[in-house]
Amino acid sequence: MLYRTKLFSAPRLLLRECARFMSESSEAAAVPERKYIPRRSLMYVPGNDERKINKIPQLVASGADCICLDCEDGVAINKKEEARNSIRKILDEQSLDFGKSECTVRINGVGSGFEQIDMETILSGPNLPSSVHLPKVENLDHLEWFAAELNSVIASNAAQKIGLILFIETAEGLLNIKEICRRAQELSDDSFFVPEAIVFGSDDFAADIGATRTKLSTELFYARQAVVTAAKAFRMQAIDCVYIDYKDLEGLEKQSLEGAGFGFTGKQVIHPGQIGIVQQAFSPPEHRIQWATQLIKEFEEHQEAGAGAFVFRGQMIDMPTVKQAKNVLQLIAKDS
Repeated sequence: MLYRTKLFSAPRLLLRECARFMSESSEAAAVPERKYIPRRSLMYVPGNDERKINKIPQLVASGADCICLDCEDGVAINKKEEARNSIRKILDEQSLDFGKSECTVRINGVGSGFEQIDMETILSGPNLPSSVHLPKVENLDHLEWFAAELNSVIASNAAQKIGLILFIETAEGLLNIKEICRRAQELSDDSFFVPEAIVFGSDDFAADIGATRTKLSTELFYARQAVVTAAKAFRMQAIDCVYIDYKDLEGLEKQSLEGAGFGFTGKQVIHPGQIGIVQQAFSPPEHRIQWATQLIKEFEEHQEAGAGAFVFRGQMIDMPTVKQAKNVLQLIAKDS
């Protein structure tokens, strides 16, 4: 059943803003944009572990949205060089088929002593990962350094921008999260990255504040909500904490559904057996699919008629809402 829409009386400013959003969307169509990349499950693979690297095709077959070749927490200090060189080789040779899964890389954090050589090695070749994970972002200096270094490393070979996935893992990072998100968006205008997601590093965060980790994760309630709120305020994905007890699939499902209810768009996973449950928990339900399908249909009808702002199911629709609907439909297309 089609829902009739009519333009209700609204403040002129709101109408002008909605019309501006619609106009900007048509102008932006001429500029190539990164396609929305779902990250319902984010799976880590240590860059130095050949056995786990060889299992990447199985992760792809399991439906993992995002596979992260790791140089950071998953790699011992004396194996960092091996990990970064191995990742560079994987990118150069293109020997692994990531299929519909996103190929990403996590470097070591700013101040670790490994961050510069990680970027110079991994991001200097012709083949780049789809996205880079920047762990333990605590302040604007970390972002400033990353943006400058990225411009220096890939300026000559970047065909398009890469995604930036930020990690909030400390009390300082959480307190600065709004400024971090805003500055990331500002820096992206003149850099080779697009800030697309925030990951909540729960165990490092708990250690930083001296909290005791529990299965119910009540000690992380405030931090998880803060990460979701900031991410959504800046139109970014929010990726929830790891569920450490990988054998407890019932507990994993419960926490995954809780995270989806909080507003998270995905979850970190550490074992292949977790992927299916997490993917399902963060997939849109049928009523959300119907909402997105109908909204896009009516949006296109209004565009063809030359109309700007319109009302759908009692709500004024702007471009961010249209993008949300398109993201839902892209999830369906990816899974089909």
